[in-house]
Amino acid sequence: MNAYDERPQGGLQAQGQEFPEDETTDRKYTIYLIIVALFGWALAAYDTNLFNLTIADITRDLNISSSSLGVMGMCVYASEFIIALYMGHVMDSRGRKFAWMLCLIVAGIFTGLTFFVQNFWSLVLIRAVASGFANAELAVSVTLVNEQVPAKRRGMLYSIVQSGYTVGVFMASGMYLIVSGLGWRAVFLFGVLPLVLVAIARSKVRESSRFLHIKALREAVKAGHQEEVARLRAERDVDVEALRKGQFTQLFSKVGGVRRTAVTMSVTWLLYGLSYVATNIYLAYWMVEVKGWTSAKVASLLLVGGAVGVLFYILGGVLGEKFGRKPVLVISACAIAPLALVILYTNSTSLLLVMIFLLYQATNGTWSGVGYTYQAEVYPTRVRAIGVSWMSAMLVGGFMLGSLVWALLTATVSLRTTWLIIAVVLGACQAISTFFLPSIRPGTELEEIAR
Repeated sequence: MNAYDERPQGGLQAQGQEFPEDETTDRKYTIYLIIVALFGWALAAYDTNLFNLTIADITRDLNISSSSLGVMGMCVYASEFIIALYMGHVMDSRGRKFAWMLCLIVAGIFTGLTFFVQNFWSLVLIRAVASGFANAELAVSVTLVNEQVPAKRRGMLYSIVQSGYTVGVFMASGMYLIVSGLGWRAVFLFGVLPLVLVAIARSKVRESSRFLHIKALREAVKAGHQEEVARLRAERDVDVEALRKGQFTQLFSKVGGVRRTAVTMSVTWLLYGLSYVATNIYLAYWMVEVKGWTSAKVASLLLVGGAVGVLFYILGGVLGEKFGRKPVLVISACAIAPLALVILYTNSTSLLLVMIFLLYQATNGTWSGVGYTYQAEVYPTRVRAIGVSWMSAMLVGGFMLGSLVWALLTATVSLRTTWLIIAVVLGACQAISTFFLPSIRPGTELEEIAR
């Protein structure tokens, strides 16, 4: 039998179905899973950056105005928000693996369909679907991988997966350089090839035993099979009373003890998305307009920051394993406002280089290096899929609100004041919110964290 085939390994059984014991799987499969998941993150970045690299050519060819690009951006954000929530339902109803394949296939198809766009609205539709499923890919990956890897290495292993985002940036740049001479349409047509290869590799990934267990438990509870419920709870304890509620309702219900976690996590990630608009999305524009840098200079710095960022993702994961995810999140968030304040007031080129580099790592490397694993840990299996998907939607919601706040502020006050409010003040609010997040001891089994 192939080492990567989904095979029973004893233990959990329900209604004649055997579940593979994911956390005792062989090292070979774990390495395979991490590599496949890494390229999943890479392809999420790949799709986004293919579009970013070709946007100037596309707008010129299709006669799209700058204001129309703003409309498209809001449509894409709305799509990402809705699809993220929808994929939480798919993960719980059809399985993590099915959702993972669905995200990849749909994102791949619509990436290729970008080749055929002829006008603004066809571009909006295709990019909204492609970006929506590419973004949802991340939430599915977080759920599936963290349910399968060993608890004592969970944070470090997933930080390696996240470093794939940087790989995707380089993949997109390479594809653009190779085929851009054939026109921007060819970039998207050839861009489907890596997606096909990853889809083939992903077909060998096993389904999460935790999903199979919770699915069997839901069926037993619904059918009133108390003996089966008791046997399944002996395998992995689950709050059955909370399980009787709707999956989304459980997030904000007093029953099950998840509401406080959902509220504090939502506030933190909304604030993170809001401040991220200034510290990352509009950073290049702000540096050009306020500090007088060239776009090429900013791009070069961010490219270097992204390359070195691979190490900071892993550093965040390692620190999270040693000291806990929450302390790393707190320190990363507390660094944002001071760094942004120095960037605002200094005119020293060398100091700006250092501060921007550190800001990039605090908002991406170390924060994300523990943040996504943390999301999967704080929610019990019965609501993990919808919980992680909800967090993905909250992040996109932060981007949407941040973009709106940016537009309103830049229309009424200076860019310096806008930076002060979004990057510094909201960044400080994000830092404060992290102190209210739940604490989790590193290496704890998921079932011991929450039921």
